[in-house]
Amino acid sequence: MAHVVDVARYILSKRSPMSAMKLQKLVYYSQGWHLVFDGEPLFDAPIQAWANGPVVPVLYAQHRGQFVVDEDTFAPVGQLAESELQTVDAVLASYGHLDAHQLSNLTHTERPWIEAREGVPDGARSNAEISLATMLEYYQGVFDAAQYG
Repeated sequence: MAHVVDVARYILSKRSPMSAMKLQKLVYYSQGWHLVFDGEPLFDAPIQAWANGPVVPVLYAQHRGQFVVDEDTFAPVGQLAESELQTVDAVLASYGHLDAHQLSNLTHTERPWIEAREGVPDGARSNAEISLATMLEYYQGVFDAAQYG
């Protein structure tokens, strides 16, 4: 299993620099799609449903206060396996052209973030965790709909 920092570094090696908010969303989508493609989590860090969309607090702690991040923002922890690289590459191909606000808005229309924020007022702080099971179920449904129409 990859470390979330290495996922972030790989994304930034392909598309650096970018806003910290965009990075957080691309890391989130990498986790969701890896669950679908490989049947297991890409990384072991929890994802929380913050007001502006999904955030990995462990990653946030390393870029806190920085609007723009690049590969040098994070010290490497390890290496990504080939299947992990393939997942992140697929996410970048599908979502990489979107800006941070577009990605945030997209997550706000999807069930994993919506369910995690159930009962939380719009814009309010929350550290509710986004369930991996919900992510898998939701993105598997998106994948199946795209495959089988």
